[in-house]
Amino acid sequence: MIKITIITCTYQAAHELPRTVESVLCQTHADVEHIILDGLSTDGTVEIARDYERHSAAADNGHEVIVVSEKDRGLYDAMNKGIQKATGDYLVFLNAGDVFPSPDTLELVASSVGDGEELPGVLYGNTDIVDDEGHFLRHRRLQPPERLTWRSFRQGMLVCHQAFYARTDLAKANPYNMQYRFSADVDWCIRVMKAAELQGLPLRNVDAVVVNYLDGGMTVKNHRASLRERFRLMRHHYGLLPTLAMHAWFVLRSALKK
Repeated sequence: MIKITIITCTYQAAHELPRTVESVLCQTHADVEHIILDGLSTDGTVEIARDYERHSAAADNGHEVIVVSEKDRGLYDAMNKGIQKATGDYLVFLNAGDVFPSPDTLELVASSVGDGEELPGVLYGNTDIVDDEGHFLRHRRLQPPERLTWRSFRQGMLVCHQAFYARTDLAKANPYNMQYRFSADVDWCIRVMKAAELQGLPLRNVDAVVVNYLDGGMTVKNHRASLRERFRLMRHHYGLLPTLAMHAWFVLRSALKK
């Protein structure tokens, strides 16, 4: 059976964490590791996580919960710590407030790999956006292609970070680049996909919505700085001229929609 590691990084997330915890608890997939890395919250987040840890241990249902609360150097540092602790075949990041769409989501993701097949480099799916009450708002504007490569991200981050299941060995070999403040997740996905291509590993679309993503986020709150950093990142991976051409198309497309 394929083991899946879920990594949730929290800080002052007592309001959002319970729904994420409940979503993981109800998963029917039997081999799940949930790592919660907290940055020394003082609002009750750690107590919620510890209760969850004790409940899972008592349930003995194949779900292992690991809670760590310690000082970190920011979100991407915490995510790197999660990667290093992960023992699953695949890992995925699930923010506090994000949830799986149904109890069989992880089972569906795992079943996309055939018996005896070499594990694909990445499993990925679609994303729906929800509000703070968990109500559906819209499908994510950018949709994953049927055939994904690292070059696909020239058109934007076509796969939501929370819908991107990376093979853990590839993730461990490609930690987040701490030089990026807002876009290290984009860079990480691209580098994981590059590593998969070098090893001849496919990237597989599971053809389903695999996460309900809470509207908002760090890059939304820091939109302008995020865009500047994103341009620098894209130039690094795809070259200056292709990046300029693609951004010109983004501007034109936005103008045509008005």
